[in-house]
Amino acid sequence: MKEASKSSQKQKHVLRNNWYAMKLMWRLSKPYVIFTGIREFFDYFSWLFYSAVFMRYVIHAMETGKPYQEILLFLVGTVLVFGSITLFECYVMGRFWPMEQITINNKLSHMLYKKARNMDLACYEDSEFYDKYTLAMEKADTRLCDTVRVVWGSVFGAIAAAIAFIYMFQIDRLIGLFVIFPIVGNFIFGSLLSKIEFQRNKEMAPYNRMIAYINRVMYMREFSKEMRLSNVFHLMRKKYDGAIEGLSDTAKGYAGKGALWHWLKCMFTFCIIFEGVLMYAAYRALAGGTMPLSVLAVITSIMVSATWILIGFAESVGECIKNGFFFENFQSFMKHQPDIPEDYDGMDPGSVIESIEFRNVSFTYKDQEVLHNISMKFEGGKSYALVGHNGAGKTTIIKLLLRFYDPTQGEILLNGRNIKEYNLRKYRSLFASAFQEQKIFSMSVMENVLMREGTKQDEETVRRALELAGVYDKVATLPKGMDTILTKEFDEKGALLSGGEFQKIVVARAFVQETPVKIFDEPSSALDPIAENELFEHILQNGLNRTMIFISHRLSSVQNAQWVYMLEQGCVIESGTHAMLMEQQGIYADMYRKQAMNYLAIDRA
Repeated sequence: MKEASKSSQKQKHVLRNNWYAMKLMWRLSKPYVIFTGIREFFDYFSWLFYSAVFMRYVIHAMETGKPYQEILLFLVGTVLVFGSITLFECYVMGRFWPMEQITINNKLSHMLYKKARNMDLACYEDSEFYDKYTLAMEKADTRLCDTVRVVWGSVFGAIAAAIAFIYMFQIDRLIGLFVIFPIVGNFIFGSLLSKIEFQRNKEMAPYNRMIAYINRVMYMREFSKEMRLSNVFHLMRKKYDGAIEGLSDTAKGYAGKGALWHWLKCMFTFCIIFEGVLMYAAYRALAGGTMPLSVLAVITSIMVSATWILIGFAESVGECIKNGFFFENFQSFMKHQPDIPEDYDGMDPGSVIESIEFRNVSFTYKDQEVLHNISMKFEGGKSYALVGHNGAGKTTIIKLLLRFYDPTQGEILLNGRNIKEYNLRKYRSLFASAFQEQKIFSMSVMENVLMREGTKQDEETVRRALELAGVYDKVATLPKGMDTILTKEFDEKGALLSGGEFQKIVVARAFVQETPVKIFDEPSSALDPIAENELFEHILQNGLNRTMIFISHRLSSVQNAQWVYMLEQGCVIESGTHAMLMEQQGIYADMYRKQAMNYLAIDRA
């Protein structure tokens, strides 16, 4: 009973998901749904007409000696009707589908991008949700178009199969029963074969992932040096051979059952009905003399048509089931309501920053407490540094400040109000940030700095930002200067800069924005001490009359901040000016002296 209930629930899910896909496609393109339905109808109509009507009429007409003009008129009418159908199919397949699929892709992409843009950051850091997101994005337009085709195919296939069965049953009841065999072949043995293939592919997935990873690593620039300077290639080759062996062993494990179900499917779907009907009809026509040759021809023809109709129907149903699983993920993604949607509305925060305060803030991520009872205050127009070892919670504080997450406990206040009360986009527009993990896009230098399309009027502003970041001299040597495309993703002449130069481009993004608060998260991690010192001098100069917050594990670069918060294991353990913290002789002072000794050791070397 439980298994039957589960099966029923799955069937309902499949139907609901395919119905959802059809409704979505109706919104995206009504003509596509209509034209595809008409084409599927014509496909099955053609099978039935030629096998049941055309063949019977022509043979019967010749047997009964009907007038030539009548037969010719029927043939001409048939040619005209099916010539028109062929023209329609040529238009649909040659022009309408290719053009309309581009339109559908465009509309669907905008819809998916809008949804993805509105998701909060937590979704991207949740592997289960991220899997659903990538599945929703992967070939969604193709799957939607296929769903329309297979749903119509299932509907008209079922109708055509029923008509073929009834027609054969009317001619001869025993022959009509032969239709049961391809049904058994497709839906019973075909289902068993599909289950085996699904299980086999599931067991092969880890090996395929390993092969895909090795294939990817072999041509990626990031791994090329290590490949040439070590023996890691042989290790990768060994893993590759192991994955191939795993695939082979898995395939062997399923080979016997797979071959058996495949043989039974073919026997029931093709051989039994073909051979059985032919032998039975031949016996009736030749030995018993109870079946006219015209009926024998029709039976033979409709038998073939009925078989292929059932095969097409079974394949459509199978595809509907597969698409049903896909659209389960798609619906889950589209219906998901983020905790902090990007279109979150609220008060206008204005443009003046008097204070930002963390009041008893704690934050738990995946059942692990990252911040505990944090209290700190940033006054407008002053500079602050967050320091501590890796994993102390510094970047998490910035993510909470920018409302990528909300605190588990406590509150964050801007000018005395909880930041949840403000319009999210207007609130975030108060901040310019440069994160250590920010990425360079395959766009021009100017577009990478502005993060939008640049104009002539922006050139001076971008140039100044690049100068402050210490990378303008390098950009000036590029073939097209600030208009040079970065990376070679789409342009073979694109520029590949060093890690430090890329990081400076990211820092320039914060310099170019006129915002009351600027945040720099490890902006100098890829720089040498001299370049780091120059960068922080420019950051402080650019931060006059602004609230500046920067994170660095190198304490020499933060000593000029007006206030320093020292974090350890998600707690503020020390705070004060650099001088105050050095006088306290605590953890900050100890870390500073150890780092200073390392710098002195490097200088002496």
